[in-house]
Amino acid sequence: MWLLPFFPKFSRLATSTFYRLGIAGGKVPAQGPVLLVANHPNSLMDPALVAAVAGRPVRFLAKAPLFTDPLVGWLVRGSGAIPVYRRADDEAEVAKNEDSFRTVYAVLAAGAAVAIFPEGISHSNPSLAPLKTGAARIALGGAALLGRPIPIVPVGLTFRRKDTFRSEALAVVGEPVEWAGLEGRGADDHQAVRELTARIDAAMRAVTVNLERWEDAPLVEMAEAVYAAEFPTDPSPAARVARTRNTTAALARLRGERPSEWEALARAVHAHVRTLRVLRMTPVEVKASASAAEAARWTFRQLTVLRTLLPVAAVGVVLYYLPYRLTGFLADRARPPEDIRATYKALIGIALHTVWTVLLAGIAWWTWGWKAGAAALVALPLVAFLTVIVIDMWRRARGEARRFFVRARRGQALLELRQRQRALAQRLADTWETVRGDGVNG
Repeated sequence: MWLLPFFPKFSRLATSTFYRLGIAGGKVPAQGPVLLVANHPNSLMDPALVAAVAGRPVRFLAKAPLFTDPLVGWLVRGSGAIPVYRRADDEAEVAKNEDSFRTVYAVLAAGAAVAIFPEGISHSNPSLAPLKTGAARIALGGAALLGRPIPIVPVGLTFRRKDTFRSEALAVVGEPVEWAGLEGRGADDHQAVRELTARIDAAMRAVTVNLERWEDAPLVEMAEAVYAAEFPTDPSPAARVARTRNTTAALARLRGERPSEWEALARAVHAHVRTLRVLRMTPVEVKASASAAEAARWTFRQLTVLRTLLPVAAVGVVLYYLPYRLTGFLADRARPPEDIRATYKALIGIALHTVWTVLLAGIAWWTWGWKAGAAALVALPLVAFLTVIVIDMWRRARGEARRFFVRARRGQALLELRQRQRALAQRLADTWETVRGDGVNG
């Protein structure tokens, strides 16, 4: 378990580098026993994100084959993971799960944090898979040993393009699962296990977005974004996930009850999506009342900062272009399943960039002496991270500059687009009001 004390900080660094990571919602208890339950759309990137969110050492339950996997076995063992033996992997090994459960009970009773993915599999489906009962059994068994209920905290992981470097990722920490009526009941109480599993399922759905099918994703995202741009809403990431979840439920209900109305609304939203893609704008940018002069001043300030940092970033691009491109090439050649692709990219990228940094430092040592080599070993990672930051800033500034010219050259067209967007937002609001049911609102 040599990696366990360092895993939260290592995970935060790795996930914040690969993604533009946002963390929202509540807080994971800093001390004492806690069971974290999370959805599992992204293989080994998910434990890293949960560890980053927790900010404290976390013991994960992981399927047994990972412990001997040549690529990630060292990481799984070093992080103090506890093996779970699945019937699908080796039916003869399933009996060992009793030992694993006893280990988890003891770890929780000792005041540690444990994390589990109750779906039991990593997958790329658009919604949660049916939950296994393991999380409930662990919570009930640990509580029986400890003598009191253990906090069960849901963590919802949402990705925009999970295998794309510097895409958006969001982790939402939800409210602890309610224990009322289940205190003092053990892991062998099947009714208690079923009831607590149902409560865990509800808690996880409250922090995740569950689509009927992936084709609905652009429709749901744009509908939420249009509504949020045009009406007063909570801008926090957690609130956005909640609105997206409610939008998904409302549109699904509309499709089932009034399919012709749903089709007309879907066509209107998709038409807005196509228009904004052409303009490379978001609903918020369409709504923005900033004048052309204000936009120009903002862009000028960004470019002034970038002018100072660009030379360093240019050096970083030149120095690290080869391992960056090679990472994508090797990940493509490996052809991993979709839910494992980001894990491959991250692990290959870390390995290649580490080796490349050491190689460059070695060249500096051989050419200019050991002091230059040591300095390069320290400076090169800083240059690499600064390059990532500057590239993000450059993309934002370039996008705003282009939008400035759209405002300047197509002001009347933009005004008409604002009016259409407002009308679409009102149409969405009216639709959600008519289909709103218990727990479903726009």
